[in-house]
Amino acid sequence: MDAGQLAFACAPTGAWAAEEAIFVGSEIYRGSSYGGLHPLRVPRVSTVMDLARALGWLPAARYRTSPRAKPAALRQWHDPDYVDALHEAEAMTRAGQPLPEAWRTRFGLGTLSNPAFPEMFRRPATGAGGMIWAAETLALRASGTIHVPGGGTHHGLRGRASGFCYLNDVALGLTALRRAGLRRLAYVDIDAHHADGVELAFADDPDVLVISVHEEGRWPFTGGLSDQGVGNVFNLPVPRGFNDSEMVEVCERLIAPRVAAHGAEAIVLQCGADALEEDPLARLSLSNRAHLGVLDALRPLAPRLIVTGGGGYNPWSVARLWTAIWGRLSGREMPDRLPPDAEAVLRGVGWNGGARPLPADTLCTTLIDEPRPGPVRDVIRTRLTLLERR
Repeated sequence: MDAGQLAFACAPTGAWAAEEAIFVGSEIYRGSSYGGLHPLRVPRVSTVMDLARALGWLPAARYRTSPRAKPAALRQWHDPDYVDALHEAEAMTRAGQPLPEAWRTRFGLGTLSNPAFPEMFRRPATGAGGMIWAAETLALRASGTIHVPGGGTHHGLRGRASGFCYLNDVALGLTALRRAGLRRLAYVDIDAHHADGVELAFADDPDVLVISVHEEGRWPFTGGLSDQGVGNVFNLPVPRGFNDSEMVEVCERLIAPRVAAHGAEAIVLQCGADALEEDPLARLSLSNRAHLGVLDALRPLAPRLIVTGGGGYNPWSVARLWTAIWGRLSGREMPDRLPPDAEAVLRGVGWNGGARPLPADTLCTTLIDEPRPGPVRDVIRTRLTLLERR
């Protein structure tokens, strides 16, 4: 197998129903930020929208503006007191009033990770609304695929914000799928960070398979290999430098077989871009081909698929990955080199503060990374063997 094939080795063959793909976006991501010192000051979803349009991949018929979830919808999973506090916190911030100090401890609001900013309710509620809409839409269809790049906030807890996540739109989406009548669900998370909020939400539900592949020793310092829930939780902590070849092994031995055996009616795939080599907040070494390989493997395994964003703090690698995912879902041919309008989108992106260097030129001129193969280390194989024996 040559290096160019590595990231797709676990993908079954077969045509996709690309005509079913829908992209859910919103302009709120263009006009809001967590603040000038926060990693999420960088543009992400808005750049994906601009890049997809520059490529001619986002016609009006395939685009939906995300609804904003109302507090009543958020209370389907989140604690009512927390939802009320988050809603009130935005109003207070917009009025220039400080949040109560007690809310930092009780609700995780106004912290360095989850600061007060003018859209602190409506922005996460938009991601949550997109996920709920996607779930309810797909539940009414025999099949379909929806991309929600503003979703994927997998650290949010029932009663507090955590890890840049004010709400847990993944848990809300899975809950909406269940309420709409679907029973067997699979959640796969390839973000650099453990999907702690989602695991806590569904570890006691045997009908929801939860798989998280994440960097070991990284916040939130959960997601141990021994976590099992009621037999539905599979965590694979991976060492620094996790490469494309190792992701192929993980896909072939863990992700694809477990999802296939689960017989899911719907899959939610969280594609955090912080697992890419260029990300400043993690130390993994994947190319965006690895994410596409996992996507290719999962798509035939259930009739319904929701693909979300997640972490990712290099604006160029985030935009390229999530746009490539949309291209894959909508049946587009990946260009060897970006056309001038698309290149201009990426060259117009910046860090929005700080002293980080500009990206390598290839991050502005191409969409697909070169493969990043490497040895499959014994620690990966040993851990996979332990999970296979369960």
